[in-house]
Amino acid sequence: MEKRGSGILLHITSLPSPYGIGDLGPGAYSFADFLAESKQSFWQILPLNPTSILYGNSPYSSFSAFAGNSLLISPELMIEDGFLKKNDVEIPAGFPVNRVDYKLATRYKDEILNRAYETNKKKIKENSEFMQFCIENSFWLDDYSLFMSLKRYFKKFDWSRWPEDLRDRKEDALKKWRDKLNEEISKETFSQYIFSKQWKALKNYCSGKNIRIIGDVPMYVNYDSSDVWTNPEIFSLNENKTPAFIAGVPPDYFSSTGQLWGHPVYNWDVLKKNSYSWWIKRIEHNINLYYIFRLDHFRGFVGYWEVPAGEKTAVNGRWVKAPAEDFFTELFKKFPSLPLIAEDLGVITPDVKDIMNKFGFPGMKVLLFAFEDDFPTNPYAPHNHVKNCVVYTGTHDNNTVKGWLKKELSSESKKRLSEYLGREVSYKTVHWDLIRIAMESVADIAIVPMQDILGLGERARMNLPATSKGNWQWRVTKRQLSPALIKKLRDMTTIAGRA
Repeated sequence: MEKRGSGILLHITSLPSPYGIGDLGPGAYSFADFLAESKQSFWQILPLNPTSILYGNSPYSSFSAFAGNSLLISPELMIEDGFLKKNDVEIPAGFPVNRVDYKLATRYKDEILNRAYETNKKKIKENSEFMQFCIENSFWLDDYSLFMSLKRYFKKFDWSRWPEDLRDRKEDALKKWRDKLNEEISKETFSQYIFSKQWKALKNYCSGKNIRIIGDVPMYVNYDSSDVWTNPEIFSLNENKTPAFIAGVPPDYFSSTGQLWGHPVYNWDVLKKNSYSWWIKRIEHNINLYYIFRLDHFRGFVGYWEVPAGEKTAVNGRWVKAPAEDFFTELFKKFPSLPLIAEDLGVITPDVKDIMNKFGFPGMKVLLFAFEDDFPTNPYAPHNHVKNCVVYTGTHDNNTVKGWLKKELSSESKKRLSEYLGREVSYKTVHWDLIRIAMESVADIAIVPMQDILGLGERARMNLPATSKGNWQWRVTKRQLSPALIKKLRDMTTIAGRA
């Protein structure tokens, strides 16, 4: 990290848009302007991969580790680029302004993209930019487009329930189905091209405003994904290609029974024999997407919690070592400047800290964890921060600061926070108190969720871990991005030396 700076955590789905979900259109550009005017240097987002109603719309549970989420495609930009006409895009009535309705948004975006494909399918094959995109991304795009087409054909059943020759990717079966679903495959490829085109344009706009985008890379991928279907050997699967073990974490701050994510764990022996080629491609792909990215569940690269498939909770799991030093050494051979933030939250053992120190990875400090009984020695406490880290008031998995104060903070911790502030903590101003503490930290980067900038309560929470309903829905409105808010944030950023 080159210089002291600050930024805001706000996922693309949370942006203002008239189409039921935030997207890569005018709302995203306006938010980039908001960041620039308030002297922010970073915009942190969540994973851009496809989401599904089947998996609770979580960006951490996707059909692909490489594809983009077509729900984020902007109809307005498709008009500007000539893929649609203005009368092709009617703003539907009934979409909520401050929440995402994933069912309505999915149905609407599918209709728009189908219309755009039908309009452009003849001329797109002669588009040199489209052809270049297909060539450069063929290593994941061809299999992903076939996978999603098959998902639709087989009524969304996971790939282990497809015909055996297709499940096992026999060459004759792949050719037969590519021919049979040629039109669906082309449509999927077209959508990925549009997403890529719009994302690159937004990223370039942000760069021109000196806004650097921080991405997010989940460690694990869905079992029901193109990645596992295409590369079953690098995952811990049974003979029938169903998971032998699944990933999660043991009981912790978020859940007394742990978290059972359901993703298959990696077969690190096979990955090592292949010089981690799949991971190298994945890291390179994300380096092209972002300025820097957060590697989610970093401790899993050192040692991971695996649970036998079929368990109902994560309690009956075990820790398994992973070849972290060898893995990151190989990554640094390929990428000498690896732009990575290690998500090191939770119980972090000395071996994880050793790997972070060896490779110089910045970790995370979350202020909502700072004011517990061990405050003097707590690594999240402001006086224990180090320069090479990123400080957050909270993350997408936490309550908002106001929700935390009202519902989660013990009376002892509240007293500790008041003593630290030098006055009684107030519900009205607590979010600005923690934002100031984050801004004044020695940490190179300070990131604040948009909900805390706005001083919102628990209802604005983005995600509640270990639950599958009601998450990922919160959205900001245009009116909330006010000139008064810009000035307040700009002044605080400037005083803290982060402008």
